[in-house]
Amino acid sequence: MLKPAACDVAIIGSGSAGLSAYHAAKATGAKVLLIEAGPGGTTCARYGCMPSKLLLAAARSARDTRAATTFGVRVVDIAIDGKAVMARVRRERDHFVGAVLEEVAAIPPSDRLRGRARFSSPDTLTLDDHTIVTARAIVIATGARPVVPRELAETCQERIVTHETVFDLETLPRALAVIGAGPLGLELALAFGRLGVKTTVFDEGDTIGAVRDPVVAEVVADQMKRELVFELGVKVEAKRKPDGDILLQWLESGGKARRGTFDYVLDATGRKAAVEGLNLNLAGLDCDEDGVPVFDPDTLRCGGLNIFIAGDANDDRPVLHEASLQGELAGRNAAHAPKLEKRKSMPSMAVVYSDPDIASIGPGWDEDAAKGWNVGCSDDVGRARVDARPSGVLRVYAEAKDGVLLGGELFGPDVEHLAHLLSWAVQLKMTARDVLDMPFYHPTMEESLRTALRDLADKQKN
Repeated sequence: MLKPAACDVAIIGSGSAGLSAYHAAKATGAKVLLIEAGPGGTTCARYGCMPSKLLLAAARSARDTRAATTFGVRVVDIAIDGKAVMARVRRERDHFVGAVLEEVAAIPPSDRLRGRARFSSPDTLTLDDHTIVTARAIVIATGARPVVPRELAETCQERIVTHETVFDLETLPRALAVIGAGPLGLELALAFGRLGVKTTVFDEGDTIGAVRDPVVAEVVADQMKRELVFELGVKVEAKRKPDGDILLQWLESGGKARRGTFDYVLDATGRKAAVEGLNLNLAGLDCDEDGVPVFDPDTLRCGGLNIFIAGDANDDRPVLHEASLQGELAGRNAAHAPKLEKRKSMPSMAVVYSDPDIASIGPGWDEDAAKGWNVGCSDDVGRARVDARPSGVLRVYAEAKDGVLLGGELFGPDVEHLAHLLSWAVQLKMTARDVLDMPFYHPTMEESLRTALRDLADKQKN
């Protein structure tokens, strides 16, 4: 027999969006239930941001050690202990996961339920075979999970990994095939490549790191191809060899057949919202072609129901800070429904930690929209030369009619920091001249942004 439970707001998922939704709804005085079926710990801490940066940190150490001779510093007998590298990644990852689990454990037990939730009606959830929850409003915050093509999964079996399983490898592989040259694939490919793993990146498209600005994309491709082997515009076929390794075959653009043997294949072709199994049809929700509920991006409300969707589950802006902000909004709106507040307007911001990093702020490059823009550019950074790092290229966009900054695409050292500065300026609707009135210390990487803004201001003058 199902045990009944009732609340004002039920939240499905205790990741970044779910936890933010819980705290926001709870702050209104609402009775809130947080429902979790999995191990918890958030995607960022357990599978994404943190373990990937831990691996990248090890890779940066290895690369910088090899490059020390540039400065007249000679290091001999460099050796990479793959088991030690992966052990530290897991150890520190578990520290971050533990911090999240402590946050969940601090939530009163009366506010927490374990079980896989599915809709029975627009205001009712069934948890496995033990509880039925009636809620005035429901927040879907179930996150997303990697998608592995069936043919790869069946052929490669235990030799295929994703960002959710790759960090559990006991040691570094000898040879790794990365399927997907987007941000996730690029970061992990660079990390393994810099740690001495023979790494090849495959993609059916022709872009690297999801860069859209053609000027930036060209510089990114030139730099990344110095470190990694890319096979772009190809579709791979996989075969299992008798020794267990994976044989990949593909056709080059000229039609020449190629093949390579790898001990692991890392699939980084994408993620999909984890909404299957929720019985969304019983909730009366309209869904798009990917099975994601149709929702109002301003309020996160699904249709006219008191159902809200936040974070990676809505497949809108799948980055942690957006998931947290969306969770807060969804939690407040669920508690206050039908009185709803709208999402604050802010520019999108994404960073690829490729070192030199890639960052996109605002709408991104659009060939047609750019006809009404002025573009400022910077490609020479004195501080980068001091540090023997590639200068990259920064492209900053502004409306031609009034000079208000729109965003930009950046590639270079430490642009993760420049992205924040530019994003703040865009949100404050500043012009290039407004930002140039602020101090820029010398010699810093920030001066490269100033150079691009000066270029933009000169074009605005004309």
